[in-house]
Parts: sequence; C-alpha cells; structure tokens
Amino acid sequence: MSTGLDAQVVVIGAGPAGSATAVHLARAGVDVVLLEKDAFPRDKVCGDGLTPRGVHQLLRMGVDITAPGWRRNRGVHVHCDGREIEVDWPDTGRYPDFGLTRSRHDFDELLARHAETTGARLRTRTKATAPLTDAAGRVVGVSATSADGEPVEYRAAIVVASDGVSARSALATGWPRDTRTPIATAARRYYRTDAFHDDDRLHLWADVSRAGDDAALPGYGWLFPLADGRINLGLGGVPHHRHGATDLRATFQQWVTRLPRQWKLEESAAESPLRSAALPMGLNRRPQYRDGLLVVGDSAGMVSPWSGEGIAQAMEAGEIAAGAVTLALTRPPGARREQALRHYPTEVDRRWRTHYRLGNLVAEQVFARYGYRPLLNPAVMGSKMTTRLLARLFAHLRS
Repeated sequence: MSTGLDAQVVVIGAGPAGSATAVHLARAGVDVVLLEKDAFPRDKVCGDGLTPRGVHQLLRMGVDITAPGWRRNRGVHVHCDGREIEVDWPDTGRYPDFGLTRSRHDFDELLARHAETTGARLRTRTKATAPLTDAAGRVVGVSATSADGEPVEYRAAIVVASDGVSARSALATGWPRDTRTPIATAARRYYRTDAFHDDDRLHLWADVSRAGDDAALPGYGWLFPLADGRINLGLGGVPHHRHGATDLRATFQQWVTRLPRQWKLEESAAESPLRSAALPMGLNRRPQYRDGLLVVGDSAGMVSPWSGEGIAQAMEAGEIAAGAVTLALTRPPGARREQALRHYPTEVDRRWRTHYRLGNLVAEQVFARYGYRPLLNPAVMGSKMTTRLLARLFAHLRS
C-alpha cells in the first residue's frame, strides 16, 4: 500500500459537482486533490442541457462559454396534444437570459481540466474504493486504486463525495438515501440531422404515450440541438407504485416513429445506442454533511423533481460546499470547524427547501400519475404570463 500525497481536501468524482467544488476550493487557496475513476473523455447519460441557472454557475467558475462546442438557446418550445408554444428564458437580472447545450462526452473533461488549471491536483483512472476513518468514525481520507492498479491512500482533513448515483462513499459509511424521495429514469440517443440547424430553442413534449397501453408517460420527452449538428433526443419518467416502471426503451422507439418525418430521425441517422440511467431526485441525503464527509450532486440526490435537471444544482452545491470547507479549514479541528461545515447543508436548505419539498409532492401526486399534461392544459398554454411563471418554476429561476 502506497500513500498518496496528503491534501487539505479530497474530492471523489470529477463530474460537474466534483469539478465545481475543486475549482472554488483551489481558487480559495485550498490544497485539493480531485479523483476520477475513468479516463477522459467519457460519456454520461444526460440531456446535455443547461438552464440559465447552470450557465450562471459556469460564469462564476470562469469557464469560457464563447469557445467552440457550446450552443446557446433562448428558451423552450413546448409540444402538448397538438398545441405548441414558445417560451423565452426570463430576463431576471440575476441569471443569464439564455441556456446552453454541450455533450457530456467533453463537458465533464472541460470542467475537470479547468479545475486543474486553477490549482486542483487531478488524478484520473484513480478509483476510490473506501473511505478512511479514524477511531471515532470520522472520515479522514480515502483508499483508492491508482492508474497503474496499485492501492493508494489519500488522507485529508475533509472529504467531498461527488461520486454520482452509486453514492459509494456515503453508503460505505452507513449513510443510506431517503427512500421517500423519487428516482426517475432517463433514456437518450444521439441523431444527426440538419432539421434543427437554425433552431434556437430546446424542445419539450408533455404528451408522450407509454408503449403497450398508450397511457400518459409519467414524465416528458426532449430534443436538444447541439453545436456539432447532432441532437440529443430523450425521455424521462418517474415510476409510480400503481403502474410500476415504464418500459422507456419501447416507449422511446414508439415515440420516434410518431415525430415529424421531415426531421429525418430514422435509424440510419442515429449516432449512438439508446442508453439509460437513474436520476436521484429530491435531496435524498440530509443533511448533506456528517463526520468529515460532504455529499454533492447526484450522491446527495440533487436532481430537480420538477425538471430532471441536475447539472446546475451540482455545480451550485459545489460552490456552497467549497465555501463552507474553506471557512472550516481556517479553524482548528473541533466544534468550531464542525460548525462551519454544517453551514453547507444549512445553506442548501435555505436556497432549495421550498422548491424541492413542493417538487417532491408534485412529482409523486401529479407527474408520476398523469405526466406533465395537467400543468400544460389549454388554459395554461394560452396564457403567456402563466407559461413564463412555469418556466421560472421549472428552471428554478425565482431565487
């Protein structure tokens, strides 16, 4: 067993949550090691879309969003039962009035390399295997397998777990998720088509029917144009105890055949297999800190129960966590350091509590039963004021 270089902070996982945490820590002068089990570039099942709240976080991190690979959008184009509306992102004065798309294939690497340039020590192909704890059970580092297959230990005053849906670090400390919060499933596939070359909006469908019984999908469909000429086409659904999980693969195949033929979404235009992944929603680990370990992003169930968006929340939580950790490290180990670390879940709760509590309720009582149709009925879609309010609500642009 070799010992890795000790650090003030170890961050596990170089997705948006981990990289954002590392960026803000490194900028504050904290010695941080960022561990990533895969090599870059790597893929991730995702819609590849960022709302204005997510763009805001990229700007706060200092990411150059004018470089090649980004594609701006001005709002959403909503489809429901033959009706269509276009809704612009609101100009709030606090957030940008545009969204972005970029494939996760290189988005995650871009953020991780940005963290590296700010001073974080990035270690790819290094898989965290278990947290290290002291005699009192406090997390004091992590054991890992290095790129050459050798066991290695990284010791740190504080550990941040951003290791995704699996949440291996939290589970290894006996920290289960709250099973009352929803877990959705998303499936997406890439197609190449010139039908959306000049399209400056994201497309959302609230009228997708499930394969087999043609009941309403307890979720929605999306089509997000990318900068490289492809589109990201996908479905997301919330399972419900009355009808069980939806066969997203069969539903996706049925849905594609019902989309306009002029979009040329035939099999020959597909550029990836249909892949699916779980979306842990509703803040399923609370509080998000205990015993030297902070959880950020999917490992804390930070995907929005309103929209299924998780990137913006992951990056924002990374900034909040980094602020709490930076302050904590100015204090000696003990009660005052713990007080600073507990500010992280306190601030998450302050910013998101109402949004997530209401979202969990709506997801369980409405989306999982009837899909999004009830919120996009003719009266709503016919009112510009109402649709603008819904856009603010779903994209969490009110605070």
